[in-house]
Amino acid sequence: MKIFAYIYSDPLLESSDNLSTHNLRFDQIYHDMGERDQLQTLLKDCQKNPPHYLGIRCLEELGNSWEEITKYWQQLTSLGILIILIESDDNRDKLFKKQPLHIDLNSSELQEKIQQNQYRLKRQKGQAINRIKALPPPGKAPYGYRRGKDRYILDRSTSPVVKDFFEQFLLFGSLRGAVDYLEKRYGKKIAVSTGSRWLTNPVYRGDLAYQNNEIISDTHTPIISREEAAQIDRLLRRNRQLPSRTASAARSLAGLIICQNCQQPMTITQVTQRNKKQTYLYIRPKNCPTKPQCQSLIYQDVLNKTIEYICLNFPERVKEFNLTNLALLKEEIQQKIQKKQTIIEQLKDLVTTEILDEQTAQIREYKLKVEISKLRSQLAQLPPENLKNIADAVSLPRFWQDLSEAERRFYFREFIRQIQINQIGKNSWELEIVFIF
Repeated sequence: MKIFAYIYSDPLLESSDNLSTHNLRFDQIYHDMGERDQLQTLLKDCQKNPPHYLGIRCLEELGNSWEEITKYWQQLTSLGILIILIESDDNRDKLFKKQPLHIDLNSSELQEKIQQNQYRLKRQKGQAINRIKALPPPGKAPYGYRRGKDRYILDRSTSPVVKDFFEQFLLFGSLRGAVDYLEKRYGKKIAVSTGSRWLTNPVYRGDLAYQNNEIISDTHTPIISREEAAQIDRLLRRNRQLPSRTASAARSLAGLIICQNCQQPMTITQVTQRNKKQTYLYIRPKNCPTKPQCQSLIYQDVLNKTIEYICLNFPERVKEFNLTNLALLKEEIQQKIQKKQTIIEQLKDLVTTEILDEQTAQIREYKLKVEISKLRSQLAQLPPENLKNIADAVSLPRFWQDLSEAERRFYFREFIRQIQINQIGKNSWELEIVFIF
């Protein structure tokens, strides 16, 4: 028994690395990428010495139209070749036992189905061509942009609104606060979920994202810089680790404190006295299980001790953090980016000398740009480069005194993972901070 296989793949839609024959062994495999030269070779070989079986993945691979498919189907079957579908069988013997395909070439239903599949593939190919050319995906441009000829263009009337939204989030670290600010300042109402999508949308960073989750960098003018985007990502990661409703809480210590004695998170409670305007802030464990329960602490005392602890210990913690290794890692990633950019520049010469055709070069350039975007994402996840400068600034008590509670909240969450309170005895307690770095 002799069995051949024919596989067609479009390089725009399918990588050769992903092609599979389900571990089946064939006497001969004919594989076309884009053009159908191997199909013609298959037909010539079959006329000389036809196999008993021909395995294909689907009918659509026999041609680009219904007419081509029926033409090649008739040529192959007229030679007595049985056409079967390649599926995930355990061995070659089972494949031989398969029932060959029998199709009615006069079936309007089959013709309509094939044509629908061909139209779908044609549409996907068009979208793939747009991707490798780094053209915006179909649909309305994101708020703050409008569509240009081949890229997004800043909308002068709405891009300042988006820019202000990002600045508010960077200043106070509060998504809900930034959303409320837009409504008060510009009358622009957006849902919190919309604001959350804005913060992570690659478009505002000058990148394009496609449905296959691949990102191409530097395709248009960004609204926020790379440094601002990295800071936003750090804040979002930090806020996701905090208890609900504390990410935008008014008090800077909200969501950061835990009681070491009962291992319960500590919440901030506001107390007022009857007929008096003055309010008092306390920190107490939530649902404390111990008896007697852990004591409440004055908020301002905990805040003062937190600042004191940071001023004394954070600079030393940064010194212990291996900034040299961090710099080497960043340099290594940047070298990889530079190497890939150099390859992109060389592709033009390869096309000129006809070593590569235009389409192959475009696909290669697209893949390199996706890899560059992933490397840049790795860079963004690393700690900030000015970590030492931050440590020098926050070690000064005056720095904290000049900040509002919202501003303190931003800095606390930039480098504090947890504040642990150890209650030693009545009216006696100690504080320890777990830093992120």
